[in-house]
Amino acid sequence: MTVLSRLRREWMANPRADILSGVLVALALIPEAIGFSIIAGVDPGVGLYASFSIALIIAFTGGRPGMISAATAAVAVLVAPLVREHGIGYLFAATVLMGLLQIVAGFLRLDLLMQYVSRSVVTGFVNALAILIFTAQLPQLIGVTWVTYAMVAAALAVIYLLPRLTTAVPSPLVAIIVMTAVSIYAGLDVNKVGDMGALPSTLPAFMIPDVPFTLETLRIILPYSLTMAAVGLLESMMTAQIVDDMTDTPSDKRRECRGQGIANLVTGFLGGMGGCAMIGQSVINVRSGGRTRLSTFVAGVFLLFLIVALGPLVAQIPMPALVAVMIMVSIGTFNWRSIRNLGSHPWQSSVVMLATVAVVVWTHDLARGVLVGVVLSGLFFASKVKGLLGIATSLSDDGRTRTYRVSGQVFFASASRFSAAIDFHEAVDRVVIDLTDAHFWDISAVGELDKVSLKLRRAGRQVDVVGLNQASATLVGRYAQPGASAGH
Repeated sequence: MTVLSRLRREWMANPRADILSGVLVALALIPEAIGFSIIAGVDPGVGLYASFSIALIIAFTGGRPGMISAATAAVAVLVAPLVREHGIGYLFAATVLMGLLQIVAGFLRLDLLMQYVSRSVVTGFVNALAILIFTAQLPQLIGVTWVTYAMVAAALAVIYLLPRLTTAVPSPLVAIIVMTAVSIYAGLDVNKVGDMGALPSTLPAFMIPDVPFTLETLRIILPYSLTMAAVGLLESMMTAQIVDDMTDTPSDKRRECRGQGIANLVTGFLGGMGGCAMIGQSVINVRSGGRTRLSTFVAGVFLLFLIVALGPLVAQIPMPALVAVMIMVSIGTFNWRSIRNLGSHPWQSSVVMLATVAVVVWTHDLARGVLVGVVLSGLFFASKVKGLLGIATSLSDDGRTRTYRVSGQVFFASASRFSAAIDFHEAVDRVVIDLTDAHFWDISAVGELDKVSLKLRRAGRQVDVVGLNQASATLVGRYAQPGASAGH
């Protein structure tokens, strides 16, 4: 593929849809960026500048076209103690270091860890995020007048009914424009974007974080940067996988790791907080027709245009319209089929999915939820493979030779079953351990074979280990005690 054709595919495959979806995403980013700034304990401009910078840079450096990255709640929660105890300068320094760590992670191919995240964990992650997106809208729906509910209902009606008439323009964008016009014209008493915090009126400027360049500063920010980098990459990799599935296209997750790092590195020098991929805005973008890097680029550029050039008008956007868009996102994000599958899928898969949802929703920590899901998946897998180990035994006609035929997978979880099947007190002269149908996976399995062989020899038995396949024989030859597992 030539450079020109690749650029056309990644940037100009469908410019009209990408531009409109990018405009819609920019509008949806504003209240969330302000809200995340409040969570982090910083000025709204910090979150808004971060969202602009990250979205703009990731459009060029990211590995998943059409995915939206910006300031996120997952990172904002982590940095709140840092800002409170040491000040905003340390936040910018931590963001720069976060970016460097993510770049290193990309070169170390840590994106390959996604191979160990099961489909059940991904489904639980998606469902949990859908629930969190919905519950995040509740503060805007509590203690308000009936006008707010009416406007939310009207906006949802536009969002879901307009596509039946035309799909030329994303219906959520139309809903925001119509509700804003009605709110301004009728002077409705509803919460507006401007009520969440003051919008910045100047362009972001390059600045060196105002912190001492000492080892003490590194000691303070390193734990935060490591956590931010890990959580940011985890959420970005999971979101990239979801967008892959939605668009039925692959992505370069190694490039995405490096791209996230570059975006955060630059953002720290522009007075922004760290961020990562956003599943809510990514879903909005994809469902509105955004597929290429152009949609992400437009989202970043238009966001800055909105807050700097059209700040007074943006401040008048009614929150009920944006709440309706996010409710639409939560409904569309939730995997409703997973509920029906609870009765038909293996119970282990259902437990992993539900546990992931429960931990994420309870702790509001995506990393913990995914970690619990991955650990449970590993335990269930190990238990399943362990049960596949079989051991058959036979005695020779003369009663002097006992043969154990091992079949299946021998590793740390099943090795104890292997040794438990051996009768060390049987009065035979020779024991044959036939491993023709078995496979040894780790040093735990080799160690168990050593233990069995040595114990039988101490009891005066001749031990022959036969049938090792090439991979198992290599493992045994490298890690077995000298002479312990050798055949005679």
